[in-house]
Amino acid sequence: MEYVRIAENRIGAVIGREGEIKDKIEKALEVKLDVDSDEGIVHIENKGSDPLGGWKARDVVTAISYGIKPDTALRLRSDSYQLFIINLTDILGRSKKAVIRQKARIIGRDGKTKDHITELTGAAISIRGKHVAILGHSDDAYLAKEAVEGLAGGLPHSVVYKLLEKKCAEQKRKSTVEMWRKR
Repeated sequence: MEYVRIAENRIGAVIGREGEIKDKIEKALEVKLDVDSDEGIVHIENKGSDPLGGWKARDVVTAISYGIKPDTALRLRSDSYQLFIINLTDILGRSKKAVIRQKARIIGRDGKTKDHITELTGAAISIRGKHVAILGHSDDAYLAKEAVEGLAGGLPHSVVYKLLEKKCAEQKRKSTVEMWRKR
C-alpha cells in the first residue's frame, strides 16, 4: 500500500466534482484510493495486474496535489513520462525573499518564461508555494527541470534560453534520426 500526504486545499482537486477525478485514477490504474480529508492523506491500494500501479497512482496524486491538471497527471500511467518536484529552498537557501525571487524568475513577466520553457519542451510546469512540479515525456521533463533549476540558481534568462533551445533542437534531431533508422 502506498500513501501520499497532500495539502488540505488540494484534496478537492484529487477527488474532483462528485468523485470524477478519483474514479478516473482508480479505473485508469486499477487502484483503490481512500482519501482521508481530515489528515490530508490519500491511501492507495493496488488492485490490478500491474505491480507498479500503486506507484504510478502515487505519482499521479502527487502531481495533482502540486497543481498539475488531472488529465496531464494521468500521463504518468506511461513509463515514458516523468514527474520532478523541485524544492526551491534546496537551491539557494531558505529565505522567503530568495524563494519569491526564484519563483518570479521562473514565471517571468506575464508568465512568458514559464510558457517559453513549456513551449520548447512540452512539459507541464506548476509552481505552488516553494515547489515547482514538472511533468512530461522523460527527456522533455529533464530539460525543463534543468532550465528551472538554472533560473532558480541565478543563471541569466538568455543563457538558459540558449542552452534549452540548443538541447531541444539536438533532441529533435536525434529522434528524427532514430525514426528514420527504424523504417
